[in-house]
Amino acid sequence: MAVRNILTDEDPLLRKTSREVSEITPRIETLVEDMLDTLYETGNGIGLAAPQVGVLRRVFVIDLQEDEDSQPLVFINPEIYETDGSQVNQEGCLSVPGRWGEVERPAHLRVRALNAKGEPFDMEATGLLATCICHENDHLDGILFTDKVIGELDEA
Repeated sequence: MAVRNILTDEDPLLRKTSREVSEITPRIETLVEDMLDTLYETGNGIGLAAPQVGVLRRVFVIDLQEDEDSQPLVFINPEIYETDGSQVNQEGCLSVPGRWGEVERPAHLRVRALNAKGEPFDMEATGLLATCICHENDHLDGILFTDKVIGELDEA
């Protein structure tokens, strides 16, 4: 559909809380398609939340692109309802270009959400996928990974 501009960390919109999606409208469908186009256009992103493209709705997309058969995941109104364990990984963000740092996240989680068609789903995630879900979900609450960095923020 279209590639949207990605807001950077100095934009105050990234610090606002997103609203729930009450119904899957053509506008939401277009948003999801545009977010995926935008994610793929970056060439190095694995997740993107609606606030990063200037839309304060509880939507994010993830594609770990682990192989040619991997399918993107769409989360609408996500709710992380169970976490367990701990892992520390190096994180970066398309809205915070050139900076990264170590962040502690759950090693395992369970999340429920709606998919792009508005159908409810429930899934478990571990490792990189769990980290990515937490990272993108934080965007929906106005939180950036830089708020959670352990130690110093590294710059390119």
